Amino acid sequence: MLRIRRFWRYVTDNIVAPTQPTAGQLLSLASPMGLPLSIRRHAASVIAARIQLLSVLFFILVPLCGIIDLIVFPWPQALVLVLLRLTAGAVFFYMAKPRELSPSHPYKRALAMLACLLIVPCLFYLAALRLTSGIPLTSAQSLMMQIYALMPTVVLGGLAIFPLSALEVLLFAIPALGTALLGMTMGEAQGLSWAQHGATLWFMMLMIGIAMFSSMSQLHYMKSLVHRANTDPLTDALTRRSGVESLERLFMLSANSDTPLALAFIDIDHFKSINDRFGHDAGDRALCSLVSSLRSYLRTSDVLVRWGGEEFVIILPNMSVAQLPYFVDRLRQGGLGLSEDGAMLLASVGVAERMHDEVLDWPTLVELADQRMYRAKNEGRARVLLPDETVVLLARPAEEPEAAKAAPEAEAHLMARTADEADTVDY
Repeated sequence: MLRIRRFWRYVTDNIVAPTQPTAGQLLSLASPMGLPLSIRRHAASVIAARIQLLSVLFFILVPLCGIIDLIVFPWPQALVLVLLRLTAGAVFFYMAKPRELSPSHPYKRALAMLACLLIVPCLFYLAALRLTSGIPLTSAQSLMMQIYALMPTVVLGGLAIFPLSALEVLLFAIPALGTALLGMTMGEAQGLSWAQHGATLWFMMLMIGIAMFSSMSQLHYMKSLVHRANTDPLTDALTRRSGVESLERLFMLSANSDTPLALAFIDIDHFKSINDRFGHDAGDRALCSLVSSLRSYLRTSDVLVRWGGEEFVIILPNMSVAQLPYFVDRLRQGGLGLSEDGAMLLASVGVAERMHDEVLDWPTLVELADQRMYRAKNEGRARVLLPDETVVLLARPAEEPEAAKAAPEAEAHLMARTADEADTVDY
């Protein structure tokens, strides 16, 4: 057991460094299920970019190699092979054209492009084999057919340059394996023979293993980079920049599909008092407590963003105004975390919904939720203001933290300000 641990430590420290995946992370790389939307979009863009690069190369090289077919094969077969190459070149030309991925299903679109890229060489090999079957071949023609027979293996090797999960590599490898097996039964042997084809099949399985390792390593490294770039290092919520990207995308999907999209703007009440009484480290722990508490009862489709300082935004896809009371009830029941002295954190929350508020763009949606948050703060804090003007208290006055009671002057000063001036106050 000790040797196994040492070997695993050596692998993570020297082979897959600097990401050093855990056993759970490696299991998550075995299947694409559960990948975050941000990872899917990033992987889709990488896959599409590499497909376009390869398509440009194949568009040039595949028809150009038709010169060899004209030299090696007799005229009728050579003409058909050249036409097949030109058809493949046209497909590669189409795939090489720059295009925007589908905003709703970019990952599926990228995988469809990859499937098309991989199936063309396999179909070309089967067509060439069918074309030359039953006719005697010279040594040069036999050499060319042996080269064509390597196309399924080349396809398997090509999978290694794409960030895919192990299951996806295996699924994309099945057509190439099937093509190779079909080609073996169509060849001169007219059947499978371990003595003749065993080495080829073993090499193809080896290529699948290498492709799995390479693809999973790329996917894990991509997940690590995207996570670091998109998440706040303190709270692990999304950064404002990545949150804006998610909001822009979700707003577009909501508008295109005519589905509701709600947004909650949260501002912790009396956060400055926490920093003043217990220090900034205690304030950081309060922020982390808030995020941890929210994540325990938010849906998997909800997006939590640290908008700035003690302000957070929750994007709520497919949540109508009628469903918002249930969301607020989760806030009340689950709580917003604890302060340094064990008191419950309280916050002012403003909520906006795209369809109810007739919002035409996402900045307006954020602005409406922000305005309602300030109204909730000015009307007494520890409450949620919904789009239909319903006010829901998150806590009774007696439940306000001691930090709030220790600052009566700041409270009176705040309540004296107008809503237009409130955005300059540090709460």
